[in-house]
Amino acid sequence: MQKGIGVAGIAGRMGQLVAEEAKAAGLPVAGGIDRAGTQPPAGVTLRADIADLAATSDVVVEFTHASTVQAHARAIAAAGCAWVLGTTGLSPADEAAVAEAARHVAVVHAPNFSPGVNLVIALAEKMAAALPAESYDAEIVEMHHRQKVDAPSGTAVGMGRAVAKGRGVNLADVMESGRDGHTGARKTGAIGFAALRGGQVVGEHTLLFAAGTEHIALTHRAFDRRAFATGAIRAAQWVVGREPGLYSMMDVLGMA
Repeated sequence: MQKGIGVAGIAGRMGQLVAEEAKAAGLPVAGGIDRAGTQPPAGVTLRADIADLAATSDVVVEFTHASTVQAHARAIAAAGCAWVLGTTGLSPADEAAVAEAARHVAVVHAPNFSPGVNLVIALAEKMAAALPAESYDAEIVEMHHRQKVDAPSGTAVGMGRAVAKGRGVNLADVMESGRDGHTGARKTGAIGFAALRGGQVVGEHTLLFAAGTEHIALTHRAFDRRAFATGAIRAAQWVVGREPGLYSMMDVLGMA
């Protein structure tokens, strides 16, 4: 890594942690970008825009807002810089822009960079393949801090996609989110989601397989956002020099 790591959203909570973890790993921070008027961490150069940041970095690490993804995808692809993307709540158009960028550069896109969460997601797929949908109802419950703007969380959706993959179906066809009113009986094979918001919860996710004879629960609780930043730096070190393509944290962990 010659130029260093660029951080989009450098003044935010995650951006600051990413910069700290990069320095702790002995990696240079090439600079950062954020909204006008924000203050980057001491010693970090504030770049003019995403194009400038990508041009001066080996890899851009990003935990920002979905509204920036399409523009950032174009700028990063044009600069030939690797990209570690942890932004959630992406629309189909946003995801298409990420996939297009991955035709030109190496991209690690994950809903969660915690190694623990990714192990849970891997287990979710295996369990879903082993537990018949006709007998085991799958429900995902997540809770986050009151400031979180998207629901269900990207991690919850990632769990749901893993369950759907294990069952050989598309999540969009079986997803039930935010039940309200007279909904009727639960549909066989549905994957349900419930999102809770309150306080300053970093992130809690539980995947429940509920049958008539037993319940099985997989739970992950994050107590410090630093777990995500540490995982993102691990992904940044891994992705630099890779061939263009869309990678996941499972690739980084050697579990793909």
